[in-house]
Amino acid sequence: MAEKKTILVVDDEPDFVSIVQSNLEKEGFTVRVAYDGVEGMEKVRQSPPDLIVLDVMMPEKDGYQMCSELKRDEKFRDIPVLMLTAVADHVSSTRYSHYDGMSMEADDYLPKPATAEDITQSVKSLLNL
Repeated sequence: MAEKKTILVVDDEPDFVSIVQSNLEKEGFTVRVAYDGVEGMEKVRQSPPDLIVLDVMMPEKDGYQMCSELKRDEKFRDIPVLMLTAVADHVSSTRYSHYDGMSMEADDYLPKPATAEDITQSVKSLLNL
């Protein structure tokens, strides 16, 4: 990997974040973390990452809300988003529908529990590595 890519992992489960962070760092990525969508958006605004791994169900601002906010902002809409969801039955493709009827667009999704290897593979694929 010529240029070290930065991944932002946004999930409210610290143990899961730690495992994903460790695996991505072993693959040569720089990893930043946030534990809810509000903190995640703050980190994106401070320094946009190359890709975001985003959990759906979180306090403060959930993954649907954060993804929507990202995709509506022209500064951030091109950042690939990998959504992780325990509610995979609500996901029919990479277009998400939510309780308020809002249509969401993520670049890929994995059902939880996803393995760190699955996440790493998806990250590499989204970054064309």
